[in-house]
Amino acid sequence: MAEILEERRIGAVTVLFGERGGKYPHGNSLVVRGSHECVVIDPSLGLLPRRDALPPADRVLNSHCHEDHVAGNHLFPGAPWHFHEADAPCIRSIDAFMDVYGFPEPIADAFRDMLVQRFHVEPREDPETFRDGDVFDLGGGVRIRVVHAPGHTRGHCFFHIEPDDVLYLADVDLSSFGPYYGDAWSCLEDFERTLAEARTLEARHYATFHHIGVLDDRETFLARLERFASVIADRETRLLAYLGEAPRSLDEIAAHRFVYRPGDDVIFADPVERRSMGQHIARLVAAGRVREEEPGRFHAPGAGA
Repeated sequence: MAEILEERRIGAVTVLFGERGGKYPHGNSLVVRGSHECVVIDPSLGLLPRRDALPPADRVLNSHCHEDHVAGNHLFPGAPWHFHEADAPCIRSIDAFMDVYGFPEPIADAFRDMLVQRFHVEPREDPETFRDGDVFDLGGGVRIRVVHAPGHTRGHCFFHIEPDDVLYLADVDLSSFGPYYGDAWSCLEDFERTLAEARTLEARHYATFHHIGVLDDRETFLARLERFASVIADRETRLLAYLGEAPRSLDEIAAHRFVYRPGDDVIFADPVERRSMGQHIARLVAAGRVREEEPGRFHAPGAGA
């Protein structure tokens, strides 16, 4: 029996919740209606069973270029698709989309097929771009302001929707999994700066693409944000303890699993672990907390005691 998909109206904003609370590969999409335009934000797989009930969209806004956030873009072929200028090149071809991840073969080949078959990714040669601070005026006082929030990807963005004071956080999803910075277009330090800025952003409602859905008070948002951000420090602490036991290679570190749980069936887990923990190692080496005792083997003397 198909799951009944829920939605929530907040003034001009309708949140269309995905299956299992928007758990990956699903997500929560937004429809924003003004007096002159209707905008769909991050069309997810959850829009496919709703396709006959969707309003005509004048624009599609994508918070960033990842498969689950563009899975419903093909439902709006006549509307312009907007991305931050740093992420827009990815939608021009499947090969360009794959550059975001940087996966090696044979993982890349399997993931490329999944983009098309499971997520319905369709290239588009003419994406329109936006920048930090740009505003989309939908009429009747309804406006969407872009807040560039990189780290997850180069062009990852939040959207602040007025007058209903909804801050859409995209993949700063406040989940217990924590921040994801494991792709070629990801950056740990950019993500940390984004999290610091997020703490300063005030809104009446905070919406996420995965898991949480909508939070309606700032105290709860800040508590969830701190828990989400703390995962970075937890990964680094566990990495230091592991490197304190003995010198380790990046292969050993990836196999040990610091992002995913050992045994999780994720085809791209190895490159994500290598990319994520490689960034931690680089800054720990720069800070003198880890040393490369021989080429490709890292040690944190005393950290495992």
